[in-house]
Parts: sequence; C-alpha cells; structure tokens
Amino acid sequence: MFYQVTWKFWVGVNRLFRTKKMRESHLSYYGPLSLLGLFATWAFLLVLGFAMLQWAAGSAINAPGETPTFRTDMYLSGTTFFTLGLGDVTPRTALAKAITVVEGGTGFGFLGLMISYLPTLYGAFSQRELNISLLDARAGSPPTAAELLRRHAQFADSEVLTPYLRDWEIWAAQLMESHLSYPVLCYFRSQHDNQSWLAAFAAVLDVCALLIAYGEGTAKWQARLTFAIARHAVADLSEVLRVAPSRPAQDRLPSKDVAQVRDLLLECRPSSKCGDAGTKKLNELRDMYEPYLNALSLRLLMPLPTWGVGQRSVENWKRTAWGKISSASGDSGDSGSQSNHF
Repeated sequence: MFYQVTWKFWVGVNRLFRTKKMRESHLSYYGPLSLLGLFATWAFLLVLGFAMLQWAAGSAINAPGETPTFRTDMYLSGTTFFTLGLGDVTPRTALAKAITVVEGGTGFGFLGLMISYLPTLYGAFSQRELNISLLDARAGSPPTAAELLRRHAQFADSEVLTPYLRDWEIWAAQLMESHLSYPVLCYFRSQHDNQSWLAAFAAVLDVCALLIAYGEGTAKWQARLTFAIARHAVADLSEVLRVAPSRPAQDRLPSKDVAQVRDLLLECRPSSKCGDAGTKKLNELRDMYEPYLNALSLRLLMPLPTWGVGQRSVENWKRTAWGKISSASGDSGDSGSQSNHF
C-alpha cells in the first residue's frame, strides 16, 4: 500500500520536469527515499498501535498536573518505543506496565532490524549493478541483442557466447531471489540513465530467444537454461509489483528487421542456417516475455531497448563529463572511428 500510493505521487510530480535528465534524476531519488519513508511509516504505525493499546487499557498513566488523554498515550508510546526513558509519564496498572515493557523490547528489535536491513539491500543492489556494468563493453548502453552479436562476430569460435549465457543465468537467478525478497530494489535505478536492470533483462532474453530459434550446439542448449530463469524472473516480478502483462504499443522487432538479425547471427557463427521455422519459433518465444517486460517498463518508467538493428551503441566508458565521447587513449576524435576501433 505504501509503494502504490507514494509511487503514484512521485510519478505525478515527475511529469512536471521538462528534460529527460531531470526526470531520470528525480526518479533515481525515489528508491532510497522510499526506503527511509517506509521505515518511518512502520515506526509511526507501531507507536500508534501501542498507544491504542494503552488507551484501550483505560489510559492508566501517571501524568502529573494533567488528566491522561490519548495524546498522553501517544507520548508515552513514543518515548518507550524509542527508549528515551524520560520518566515524566509512567504506567500505573500492571497491564499498562506490561504493554510498556513489550513496546520497549519491540523498539530495540525494530532498530536492530533496520540496521541489518540496509547492508543486505546494498549488497543485492551492488551485485545487480556489477553485472549490468559488464554488459556495457559487450552490448553497448543501452544493451541490445544486435550489438552483442555484432561485437562477437569477429570470433571464429562458434561457442563464444556460451560462457556469457552461463553468467547471465546466474545473474538472473540472483536478481530474482533478491528482488522477490526485497521488492523495493525494483525501484532502485542504475547510476547511468541509459542503463537499467530491465534493459539488461530485455537484451539477455532477446539473445537467448535468437539462439533458441536459430542456434545450434552448446550455445543453444545454454540459451534455453538462461531463457528459462530470466523469463521466470520477469514473470514473478510482474506478479509481485501487481502489473498485468501487456503487449508493447510498438513492435520492438518489425518483420523487416528480422532478416538483418539473422544475418548477424550467421556472422557470429552459432548458427549455419536460419529458416522460416526459426522465425515462427522466435515470435512464440517473444510472446512469452515481452508482455511482462512491457508491463514492468510502464510501471517503473524504465524504457525498453530496441533490438539494435541498424543502430550502433556507444559504451559509457567512452563518455566523459568533458566530452560526449573519448578514445581509449584519452585523445578526442571522431566518434564513429572510435567505436570501430574497439
């Protein structure tokens, strides 16, 4: 309930910003701030709950100079929960004292849980971002299936993609477990506005779908395993965030671009033939995951990448604050030639 209400408000305010950079910066603040807001909400509800118990017990409180009211119950509850120990108001009956003792223990436990909660979240977030950053040099930013195939077409080994698929299988499983346990991580955005965990999922699933539909050998077998866990992850996360799957308004891979993607697959050598049967299989696989990706994209305001046909991606490591693109040696030059050098 907290995230459903606050996220709608945050998105409404986000529409007031005119530039993409300002909107992305504003959205990036939501994850950490919402976590602090959630802790504050829990604390307030606990204090309110114990104050209502004191009130139900007859407000049996020693309050010198005043008649105890519900406001007095709230004050006693707050000082007890946060273990202030001021002593200006005290419980009078055995029941009121028992409620106070239980609340004091709850306050200690609450603070301990919050302290241990933050490192766990940061560890899961850091692990997720590490693998997303590794995709930058392999598939560009935002990552696309076509760019990944294009950069690996130079290798003669037909199984060059297999170890990457194995790593992505582990990454998808780790992300699913951490984000199902801590759904707030879904709202934490990457450090670069052209990267996101959702875009990484899209690129991984696109590559796996291509290899399953047209591939051969070990790469195809590993692609099936990676596809299974990645599709499982996006489906479960959609259920946790309560977003229904929906088809994208615009086709991410129009029929006119399928031939170019197949050519890239042939150059990368995981496949020696690409027929119409493979195209039918590719469309069936896309129907299994694209509706979930689109639903998450609309909910989290994280745009999905294209398949990268006819486009060249530039890596974030070539961009600096002093120039849009820098060469590996640190000298400035033509952006197109630098991309080709890498």
